[in-house]
Amino acid sequence: MEGLLLDPHAAPAEEAALGALLRCWLREVGGPRGDVRAAGPHLTLRVAGTPVRVRVRGGIALRFDGPPEQLAEGRWRPLDLPSLVALVERELDGGNEEFAAQVRAGREAVAAILAARARAVPPADPWLASEQALVAGHPFHPAPKAREGDGWLDYAPETHARFAPRLLGVRADLVAQEGDTTALDAFGGAPEGYVVLPAHPWQLDLLAADLRGPLADGRLADLGPGPRAVVPTSSVRTVYDPGTGMCLKFSLDVRITNCVRKNAWYELSGAVELTRRLGPVFDGLARRFPGTRWLPEPGYRSAALGTRLLEGLGVIVRTGPWAVCGPGTTPVLAGALAAGADGVPEAVLARRAADPVAWWEAYVERVAYPVLDAFFRHGVALEAHVQNVLVGFDSGGWPVEAVFRDLEGTKLVAGRHDLTGLPGAVAGPLSYDAARGWDRVAYCLFVNHLAEVAATAADTVADTVGGTAADTVADTADGVLRALWAAARATLRRYVEDHAPGPAGPLTRLLAGAPLPAKANLGVRWARAADRAAGYVPVPNPLGVECVAEGERR
Repeated sequence: MEGLLLDPHAAPAEEAALGALLRCWLREVGGPRGDVRAAGPHLTLRVAGTPVRVRVRGGIALRFDGPPEQLAEGRWRPLDLPSLVALVERELDGGNEEFAAQVRAGREAVAAILAARARAVPPADPWLASEQALVAGHPFHPAPKAREGDGWLDYAPETHARFAPRLLGVRADLVAQEGDTTALDAFGGAPEGYVVLPAHPWQLDLLAADLRGPLADGRLADLGPGPRAVVPTSSVRTVYDPGTGMCLKFSLDVRITNCVRKNAWYELSGAVELTRRLGPVFDGLARRFPGTRWLPEPGYRSAALGTRLLEGLGVIVRTGPWAVCGPGTTPVLAGALAAGADGVPEAVLARRAADPVAWWEAYVERVAYPVLDAFFRHGVALEAHVQNVLVGFDSGGWPVEAVFRDLEGTKLVAGRHDLTGLPGAVAGPLSYDAARGWDRVAYCLFVNHLAEVAATAADTVADTVGGTAADTVADTADGVLRALWAAARATLRRYVEDHAPGPAGPLTRLLAGAPLPAKANLGVRWARAADRAAGYVPVPNPLGVECVAEGERR
C-alpha cells in the first residue's frame, strides 16, 4: 500500500484495474455459476469461497458505487488488487503464471498514463481529443491497458502524444502494395529507384534486428523522420496525419490488451478487397439511413522481404473522418461517450443532460439501424464496438451521423458473398457463418456499445439531478437507465417493422428477452489463446426485461 500513498496516480489506477477484473469475474464466472446474490444495495458474491460485496448500478455495464469489500475475520474490509488476483487464480485453479503480471502491468500502465497526461496538452481537434480520452480502457478486460515492450508511453494516445513517423525507402522492385496508396507519397520523396514507406518509430525499434541486413545491403534506405507529426488514435497503432487528412494503420506486432497487433499479410490484401466490396453496401445503407458513413481502406504498402517484414512494415491507408462527415458535424469516438465526459464536446454533454431520452433515441437509430441492415440485408457483420464507431454531432449536440471503421473486424456472412477467385488464405478470414456473425454483431452493438453509452448517460443525468445521497443518485440513475432501454426497445422494434428486409429472427428473439452474448475476455486471456478464439457468455438482456437492476441481479 505504500506506493498508493506516495504516487497520486496509483490509487485511481488501482481502482480501475480492480474494477475491470471484478467485472470480468462477475460476468464470466460468478454470474454463470450462480455465485452472485442481491443483498440490500449490494451484490454479494463468493470468489474462491471468500465473500465479496460491491454496490452496482448501470445494469449489465456493472458500474461500481464505492470500493469492493471482502469479508475477513468477521469484518468487511477493502478488497485490493493483489487479493482479488489471488482469489481469481484460486477460483480458476491456477495454470497461468503470466496472468498476475499482466494485471499488474495494466494497473501500472494506467498510473503512468495519468502521470504523463497531467503534464500534456490535449489536441485542439475535438475528434482527436475523444480518441485520446480512453484512460482506463476496456471495462470488461482483466488487463485493459497492458502493453508489451518498452518505450510505449512516448506513442500512447492517452498521453496526448504526437510524433513524426520514420521514413524508409523501399527498393522499387521490392515494393508490395495494392490499391490506392497515394497518401503515403505525400510524406516526401525517395531516392531514385526507391519508394517511400512511412513507419512507426516504435515499430522500427522492435524490428531492429530484422532490418539490419536490408538496410546494410540497400534493399531498404533509412530516410529519417517524416516532415510532420502524426497523432495516435485510440487503437495506439493507427495514427491521423493532419497533412493529408488520412489515417495510417501500422503493424506494431506487440500485445496490446488481448491481441498481438499486427497487419497479417492476408489482412493487408483483405482490407483492399473489403473496401472494394463494401462500397456498394454503404452506398445502399446511406440511402436508407441518411447519416451513415464509413472509412474505406483503399490501399496498403509494404516491403517484399519475407513474411516477418512484409507484415511488420505493412501500413494500411484509411480515409480520415473529417473527409466523410457533413458540414457542421463533429465526429466523436463512441468510446469517449461511454467512458465519461473527458474528450466529449460540451454541446453534446449539455444536450444529453437536457433531453436524455430523445437524444438516446436519435443515437440508437443512427448507430443501430445501419449495423442491423448491413447484417440482415447485405450479409455483412460490422464490428460496431465503441472504438470502431464515431458518432457525428451537430452544433446543438444531437447525433446526426454514424461513422464505421476498421475493416479488420468486418466479416462477410458465409454463403451470402461469392469469394471465388480470392486466395484461400485471404478469403477464409473475411467470412463468418451466420450464427458467429450475429454473436459478434450483437455483442459489439448491444453489450460493448449501447449498454456502456446508456450507463454513462444515466449516470451523468443522475449526477446532475439526483442530489448528493448515494442511494438517491443510484435510484435516479436506475430510473433513467430503464427509460433509455425502453426507448431503445421501441426504436429497435421500429427497425423490425419498417426497415428489416425480411424475418429478423435473432433480433426479434432479443426483443423478446433472449440473453445477450458477451465476449469472454477473462477466459481467453486466462487460456492464453488468440483473441479470435474468445467465446461468449450469456448476460441478462435489458431490451427484454422491465427492470434493469433486477435483470442484472438474477
